[in-house]
This record gives sequence, C-alpha cells and structure tokens, in this order.
Amino acid sequence: MGFVFALILFALVAFATEPVPIDITALSVLVALLLAEPVSLALVDAGLLDAQLRVIDTAEGLSGFASSATITVLAMFILSAGVQKTGVVQLLGAKLADLTGGSESKQLSAIIGTVTPLSGLINNTAAVAILLPMVTDLAHEGGNSPSKLLLPLSYASMFGGTLTLIGTSTNVLASELAVPYLGEPFSMFEFTALGVIVAIAGTIYLMTLGRWLTPARIPPEDDLTAEFELRDYLTEAIVREDSPLVGEQIGETLRETEFDVDVIQLIRGDEVFLEPFGAKTIQAGDVFALRTDRDTLVELLDAEGLDLADVTVDEAELELAESTQNLIEVVVAPGSFLVGESLTSANFRTRYNATVLAVRRGGDLVRRRIDNVRFRVGDTLLVQATGDSVDRLANNPDFIVAGEVERPDFRESKIPVAVALVLGVVAVAALTPIPIVVAALAGALGMVLTGCLDPGEVYDAVQWDVIILLAGVIPLGIAMQNTGGAAFIAEGVVLASAGLPPLAVLGLLYLVTATLTNIISNNAAVVLMIPVAATVATEVGGDVFAFILAVTFAASTAFMTPVGYQTNLFVYGPGGYRFTDYLRVGTPLQLLFAVVTTLGIAGLYGVT
Repeated sequence: MGFVFALILFALVAFATEPVPIDITALSVLVALLLAEPVSLALVDAGLLDAQLRVIDTAEGLSGFASSATITVLAMFILSAGVQKTGVVQLLGAKLADLTGGSESKQLSAIIGTVTPLSGLINNTAAVAILLPMVTDLAHEGGNSPSKLLLPLSYASMFGGTLTLIGTSTNVLASELAVPYLGEPFSMFEFTALGVIVAIAGTIYLMTLGRWLTPARIPPEDDLTAEFELRDYLTEAIVREDSPLVGEQIGETLRETEFDVDVIQLIRGDEVFLEPFGAKTIQAGDVFALRTDRDTLVELLDAEGLDLADVTVDEAELELAESTQNLIEVVVAPGSFLVGESLTSANFRTRYNATVLAVRRGGDLVRRRIDNVRFRVGDTLLVQATGDSVDRLANNPDFIVAGEVERPDFRESKIPVAVALVLGVVAVAALTPIPIVVAALAGALGMVLTGCLDPGEVYDAVQWDVIILLAGVIPLGIAMQNTGGAAFIAEGVVLASAGLPPLAVLGLLYLVTATLTNIISNNAAVVLMIPVAATVATEVGGDVFAFILAVTFAASTAFMTPVGYQTNLFVYGPGGYRFTDYLRVGTPLQLLFAVVTTLGIAGLYGVT
C-alpha cells in the first residue's frame, strides 16, 4: 500500500506541475505498477505479503488499453470529427450571428444554449474545439470582447457534458469503474435529470453573477495586430542601393543574423511574397515587412543599410499578398507536437512556411525572442502564412484555429448522415441491450463507410494523449483497491466527517473531488475517488450509486483553474485570461454546483 501511495503522490505532483505531458506521466505510473508485480509476487510466495494485497498483475495492468471506457472515448473522438468535417456547426454559427447581432447578452445566451446540448452528444472537449472559432468571430462581429464569451463557453460545455453518458470521457470512465460496486454500468440517460438541473443552475449563474465577474481582457479589435499590441513591433524597411544585403539570399542573411528580427513578407514592385522566400536574392529597392522591437530596429537599419518605409503595418497590410486569409490565430492543442518545443527546435517556419509574429499565454504577450519560447497547451500563436499553409494549420489536429477560416473542404452534403449516426449511437445505447462501446464503434465505422470521414482522417481525429492517459490511470485504481489503499483513504474521510449525516458526507466528498480535479486530470481524479466513494458510502450507510454519482459530477466540472480541464486550456490564450480569472469566476460556480448537485442527488435518487 505504501508503494501505491507513493506512486499516487508522484502522479499528483506530476499531473499538477506537468514536467512532462500528463499522458507520459500516466504511462510512467503504469510501467511502475507492472514492474512492481514480480516483487509483490515474491513477497507473497515468501509469506511476507497477503495475496489479497498484491499490487497488480500484468493482465490488470494492461486492462486500461482493452477497457470499454478507453475504446468508447476513442470512438467518440471519431464521431465528433465526422460531425466537424460536415461544417454543420459553422452553419449554426452563421445563423447565431444573424440572430444575436451585437448584443453581448444575446450572444452569451446563444452560446450557452448551443454548447450545452451539443456537449451532451459529441463530447464536450470536441464541442469547444469546434465552436471556439465561431465564438471568437461572433464577439468581433458584435464589437464585444471575446474574453466575455470564451470562459462561459468552456464552463457551459462542462455542465453540458453531464447530460449524457457520452458527454465527457470522465462519465464513460466512471461508468466502467462503477461496475464492481453497482453491478452494471451507467445507462445513456442515467443522470440526465440531474444534468438538466445542474445546467439550469449554471446557465443562470453565467448570465448573471458570472457575466459580471468575467473580465474583458481582450479589447474588441477588428485588427489582429492591434489585438496582440504589435504596433511597436511591426515595420517595413527598404533596401538601399549601398546595402551589404544586395545580392545575398534572405535565408542566409536576415534569418541568420544575431538580431531578434523576423522577415514576414517581401514586397518587390507590385508583388508581395510570403514564406518560403529564403532562397530569393535581395535586390535594391526591396521592401521587407519585419517583426522586431524598436531598439533592435535602430541597430539593424544602420548595420544592414536599410531605410524605414513610411507605412503602418497592420492586418490589412499583411493581408495584401493573396486574396485568401494570411493572418490567423492558432491555439496549441493537447497532444500537439509543439508542446515542450520551440519554433526553432520544431522547425516551425520551414515545416509550415509560416511566421509567428506573437504568442499569447493567458494574459501575457510575447513579442520578442519568440524563437526561444517553449510552448504549452493553450498558447495562442499569431501566424502569418500563405493560404495553403493556413489551410494546413486549420486541418491539423495539433492546432485549434481561434477564428473562422474559409475551408471549402466541408462535406455539407453529409450533414444529415453524420447527425443521424450520432443520434443513432445515442438511441441504440439507450434503447437496446447493445453496449455503448459497440454502438460507438459502429457509429465510428459508419462515419468512414458513408464518406463523412476519409480513412486517413480517423487516426488524426483521436486525441491519443487522452487514450494513453486513460489506459495508464485505470490500473492505478485497481492497484488502490488491491492494496487496500482505497479503504484506507475512505476510513480517513469517515473519521473526518464523524457525526455528520450522509448528505453532508456526500457534499464533502464532492468538494474533495472537485478540488482534486482542479489540480490534476479529471480522469485521474475519478479513478482515485470512485473506489473511495463506494467505500465511504458503505461505511456511513449511504447509497453507493449516489456517492459515485457525486464524484462523477465533481470530476466533470473543474472551473477554478485553467489546468483542471482541457476546455479551460482551449480558451486560456484566445481569451487572454489570467490564472486568477478562473478562481474569481469559477469558485462561486464550483460552490454553487456543490450545493445543487448534492441536493439534486438527494432529491432525485436519495442518499441512503
């Protein structure tokens, strides 16, 4: 048991601080558990360890990869991607823009009213990734700060995910973990009534107190260069006839210079060139659009024989190269190859023929020495690129484009098919004996067979870091149970709540889980707390289902930190938020949900 607790402590610290991605931490935990098996078996053979208190065997250790929860979540990613490829959500966004106009309250209610039910059908993480560009554009079109809308988008997706079994990966995982204690998994609409109550409470909060508390961090600018405060970092310079650069290649001079400068575009006569132009030979009269700071610019002009051009470099100037969109914001997605890398180490410029002009990390803007920044999930990059490169970025699962990009590849003719497949999965799982994992796999296959997804797109649709995370943490829950760790923690909770009625203990368990899930992964929190919840329920004479449900809902709603839930990270950069914004807006909502969920469970299902 001591080994398992040490491993749990290591996992908690690693999940919270992320020295490596959380899926790698989960894999490390799994390997440690598997390596502990021979030692525990030797101790059992020697009579030094009770056979019931072994750590885990190989089959149990690898069970996470074969878990119906893991496979169901994988299938749901594919289903969500099939819906996304049809463009149905983008069409919905256009309708919302027409209906809401410039009214912030109308936009907010429309966003909440859209993402909440959508999250119950296609997984809330996918819902936010799909809707984020639409919400950002909706804010700009209405002259409102996107910060006022993006945090509510994330929060509403979370309580929308509690409407059905497939709304979050947490629900699916909790359903499987609950089987040893309940005898069967959750049904599709097992807790929909409670989810509706929670969603109503959350909606009222976001439309009233939450709206007042949510800050407007990003001003409602129409110009992306103004939004990223690049006025003092963008300029144009003309190559003089006596410049030492004349006759040199761009890639061998300005790119490899010791100065902190990026060449954004080359203007030669009536032509405007974007990346790749490193091999072009510099001529007198060439005009370079540059990203640099004022001090560096003064040194650069003198050293390289350049003159300042009397031009304001803004979004309109940077969009002159092509008729298509050249300037976009992209968010680093979970599992992206860019996490932990810099632009230099990832060879970003060459890989995408694109230039990063600035980086937003929460409320902080980075506009100098960008090449050395090590990226994190949720970082927002302002990118200048050709239309083809923009399309590549928009179609790359490593990034989420924070703003609509014209994408002619939407398969609008497949909208009825994709929607029917998702609804069919829900109906089959709810109305027939067919398990949800089978229905979801059949639906995912249907997306390919009907042409909603190409075969090659299936693998890109899956967030493999989430799959590895699930496969890695599921055995940790088994090890807790095997070693008596879950019972030990449960006894501590019971002692701490001595004399309290079961309803109060239920509320306490909710708060403990909610606090934990705001620090570590929601899936890790539910793995650790469901065995504890079942044991606590037995100890205090409570209903096991009620206590497991409280943990499930608490783990699915992490409002207080940007790292508590993936959707919070999605909006962190595009909204320009600070860590304290999540505490200010999320803490009252977390406490409200603790009360509403606890009383809702008591009223709908009973606690004892």
